[in-house]
Amino acid sequence: MATAATLAASIANDRAPANAISEPPWLKGLILTTALGFFALFLLMPLLAVFAEALRKGWLTYFGALADPDALAAARLTLTVAAVAVPLNLVFGVAAAWTIAKFEFRGKRLLTTLIDLPFSVSPVIAGLIFVLLFGAHGWFGAWLFEHDIKIIFAVPGILMATVFVTFPFIARELIPLMEAQGKEEEEAAVVLGANGLQTLWRVTLPNVKWGLLYGVILCNARAMGEFGAVSVVSGHIRGLTNTLPLHVEILYNEYNFAAAFAVASLLALLAILTLGLKSLVEWRARRGIEHPH
Repeated sequence: MATAATLAASIANDRAPANAISEPPWLKGLILTTALGFFALFLLMPLLAVFAEALRKGWLTYFGALADPDALAAARLTLTVAAVAVPLNLVFGVAAAWTIAKFEFRGKRLLTTLIDLPFSVSPVIAGLIFVLLFGAHGWFGAWLFEHDIKIIFAVPGILMATVFVTFPFIARELIPLMEAQGKEEEEAAVVLGANGLQTLWRVTLPNVKWGLLYGVILCNARAMGEFGAVSVVSGHIRGLTNTLPLHVEILYNEYNFAAAFAVASLLALLAILTLGLKSLVEWRARRGIEHPH
């Protein structure tokens, strides 16, 4: 009996801390209700409203808005800018993360801080910086005009603005991941005779492949959806320098609401696809951690 009583008391003592820190059911319900209410009010309802407004006048109007030459030109430009900006950021992100995580050098903290600069600068201000540099009255404006090179109100300016606002995404995903993995495997590869490129390609990148893919997905989503910086440098020229977000703004300002929401629904679908890919990458990354082999 004494043994049984002692065992029961021991079990009770073991369970006491867990019960002491557990939340009461009403608090859990309140937190869950608040979270779901916030999700429904600020995320789900606006998303449903976009599709509802886009289809209000029927499928014919919907597909007609998407097939409009200006909309197709905006879609092509958006995809082109993303197709150029993402690989550039991929190269920069891998190089910056590898340098910061694997090497010690003077100015390391400064480089890390500069990578975060686009997060702290308004996209509109970023666009104005490029106008100040490459605009008609900018620092290099006269030289560009003499050589018939157009950056502002043209595709190069849109590309530069997009690269600026998106370049932290891949680097910021990889830096903490590479730092957490340490340098032992790379040092072992060097001892076995691998050069720097072989070490990067065969050791470093395979270890961070899911984080790298995650950063690429986020970078691509931001590149396709960027509005502020692109709006400043684009000039809003129909069929030439309008991306999809800018095309939506023009349609809405012209009170062409059906077409505006139709194009906006295309961006929403791209966002949903991005979210699905992001969730898939997170799931595969968790499986890789739980089942490394």
